[in-house]
Amino acid sequence: MTTIEFLDFLRRFPEHGIEFITPDGSPVPAHFHITEVGHLAKSFIDCGGTRHTEGSCLLQVWVADDIDHRLKAAKLLAIFGRADGLLPSDGLPVEIEVEAPVLTQLPLTRCEVGDATLRFHSEHKHTDCRAKELCLPDFSLPSLPGQAGTCTPGSGCC
Repeated sequence: MTTIEFLDFLRRFPEHGIEFITPDGSPVPAHFHITEVGHLAKSFIDCGGTRHTEGSCLLQVWVADDIDHRLKAAKLLAIFGRADGLLPSDGLPVEIEVEAPVLTQLPLTRCEVGDATLRFHSEHKHTDCRAKELCLPDFSLPSLPGQAGTCTPGSGCC
């Protein structure tokens, strides 16, 4: 889910409460606070030598002891308003950062609109190789005895 999609839900349903659903289907405790709206930028080189940059909008979710606290969409929209100019694009993916029990970043995938609640669902992040064509064996070719694939010592891949 991108920031423009996320903000669209907040604008369309300003009186709705907000709920974040973790990948296992359980909700973040309803009395959470949003303590940060951030832009994360990552520049890196993959194992094949290609440079990449990517970014995301990160919402830090903090659960305090004030169990009567509830966040409405209009209030979250106002928090985003204070971050005006911080996010370089409205097409950034939105992630929440929660302690579950360790600090975890979860991309938001979809929103379910209820009678009085916006339920934002998340998923786990996964690792991946961005240079598979260099680093993984070609299983369509017959392998030779003693050959482990294309990623051999000295080949320059991962």
